[in-house]
Amino acid sequence: MSEAECSLQGVPVPGGVDCKSVYDSKPLGLGRNLLKNPAPLGLSKDSPPPEPELPSVPPGGPPPFQPDGDFAGWSISTEVLPYDTSGIPEGVVVCALPQYSWFSLEQVVDLKAEGLCDQLLDDVQPEIVIQDWYEESQLHASIYQLHVKLLGADKTTVISEYKASPTEDLSNYSHNWKEVSHVFSGYGPGVRYVHFQHQVKNSFLNGFYPTLFTDSSVIVKPVKSSP
Repeated sequence: MSEAECSLQGVPVPGGVDCKSVYDSKPLGLGRNLLKNPAPLGLSKDSPPPEPELPSVPPGGPPPFQPDGDFAGWSISTEVLPYDTSGIPEGVVVCALPQYSWFSLEQVVDLKAEGLCDQLLDDVQPEIVIQDWYEESQLHASIYQLHVKLLGADKTTVISEYKASPTEDLSNYSHNWKEVSHVFSGYGPGVRYVHFQHQVKNSFLNGFYPTLFTDSSVIVKPVKSSP
């Protein structure tokens, strides 16, 4: 494959890159979502998040701490948080408090297994685009966190990372999807894995109230060559 043909494919040809070996490593993971099962709750950002349903009768049994869904492809965990009594004046008796929990999902993308060869990752360093959507659940001022790491071949060395922990405005009611995104570029050689982790805060008080999420993505962008 010639340099001209490679340029037509949308990837620049820096000096020393064997373009044929880059494109012989089919199927290329360029331009598609590399996360498995990106919407485990069966929701889409293109439709409004469903309104929470108030239970007519308080549920029996132990409280749930994660939503129903198909979490195939994800490693999941739950952290139940202690009751927050910081805003209760001394001497005041409260009959019930919400119990919060973090529900965490993580996934590791093997870039070489997805068809992205060493030369492409090290010399071209195509942009790696992260995108995620979560619901304005109004449960708490902190309901969502994202942590994405670009890892070396040992799956331990962190070459670049991005963290997001937005604070919600609870003064006005809003119930929409909120986007969190980041673009990794110029991250240097050695990236072989992407570790994607996000967590959402859920609440239980006479019923389970989750913070929903959907359409998570890790996309390695084809880069047009410079004119």
